[in-house]
Amino acid sequence: MPREAFEEALSRRRILVFWLPLAATWLMMAVEGPFLAAIIARLSEPKFNLAAYGVAFAFAIIIESPVIMIMSAATALAEDGPNFRRLRRFTYALNFVITAFQVILLATPLFGWVAHDVMKLPPEVERLTHISLWILLPWPGAIGYRRLYQGLLIRSGMTRRVAYGTVVRLSTMAVTGLLLYRGTGLAGAWVGAGALSAGVCMEALASRWMARTAMRDLMEPASSERTLSYRGIGRFYVPLAMTSTISLAAYPVVTLFMGHAPYSLESLAVLPVVNSLSFIFRSPALAYHDVVIALMDPAWKRMRPLMSFAAGLALAVSAGMALIAFTPLSRFWFSTVSGLHPDLVRFALTPTRILSLLPALSVLLAVERAILVSGRHTDPITWATALELSGIALLLWAAIALTDWPGATCAAVAYLGGRFLSNTMLILPVLRRVRPAAGEDDDRRPEASLESR
Repeated sequence: MPREAFEEALSRRRILVFWLPLAATWLMMAVEGPFLAAIIARLSEPKFNLAAYGVAFAFAIIIESPVIMIMSAATALAEDGPNFRRLRRFTYALNFVITAFQVILLATPLFGWVAHDVMKLPPEVERLTHISLWILLPWPGAIGYRRLYQGLLIRSGMTRRVAYGTVVRLSTMAVTGLLLYRGTGLAGAWVGAGALSAGVCMEALASRWMARTAMRDLMEPASSERTLSYRGIGRFYVPLAMTSTISLAAYPVVTLFMGHAPYSLESLAVLPVVNSLSFIFRSPALAYHDVVIALMDPAWKRMRPLMSFAAGLALAVSAGMALIAFTPLSRFWFSTVSGLHPDLVRFALTPTRILSLLPALSVLLAVERAILVSGRHTDPITWATALELSGIALLLWAAIALTDWPGATCAAVAYLGGRFLSNTMLILPVLRRVRPAAGEDDDRRPEASLESR
């Protein structure tokens, strides 16, 4: 075998070994949605509770969105003790702000105005959602805390420990959900919220404990020539925070439109189930984002094996979702696994088929974003995400106004169209980033390779 081919094959094997634990982590998290939806569907008033759980989860996601990218920031920036400590203080402050916002939202008339006047939720769904969000109060801070330490683990090459933390989360969530299901008379939406909160809190504690070795290594004398200031962290992170906030705003935006769409209650009920299935096949792409950040070298010499791996991954995840969407497996999934009533299954089939292309587009987006984050050039990501959200809102409005499709089908079309716009907008910034000749020094690139650590 020629030496070049041997090195490329070796690189691909290392990519696979590095990616697998992270992919397992995201896949385990993706199981949460179908598992909890299946429990809720088997409790009383499943239509109202599935809708309330979906709305509460949408609220929780948008509230936590500013801390979502802390893991990527830690992977890219935690080069030594001083830089990590500054990033940790930054994370704690951000956690406090978003938790305080959630308290203000729930403890004041603001929630009633949003849920009743803006979203037009049925009174029972509004009540169930309000209590669910109180139960989810620990969620945003715990997410920020664990993503900080998970980023440190990824940077240190300890990706298996990230997966171990997710095993703790999933186990805690499953045990809590089953105990609440069997031993209490709580509403299904509250069971789901309680299980989620318990799981993520335990994962946060486990991640902190498993990162102790990596933290001890960081406490050695500073190894980075670039000591970060809080202003520098802000300049790097604010575009990422805006990106995740804008991106995750798609969920509440879609939920808002559902109140004005045909078959609104049915659509609110099936969207969490459809989105959970889609997330299972999109989760490997989310894992690959941090793999590219960690393994890309400053001279972009590893671009070819990373892109080759991404192409195979994109084909596999979309083919896997299409296998369920276009075969009798779909009815097995929605009826038997998810526990949907037959009347709701028919509302889930068409959106699932439309969204079967979304996992492949998500792999492409993960690679594009990772290249720009590695180059510390995050502004285009924000603009592309804003375009995606705008496209989703516009396409959703047009589909509801001009067709008689159920709201869930309109949402699927909007999600797919918005993601395509985001992918397209990032192509030129990415090409500009990777065109410099191999070996050319670029002080905008972080030393992200494992060898340099």
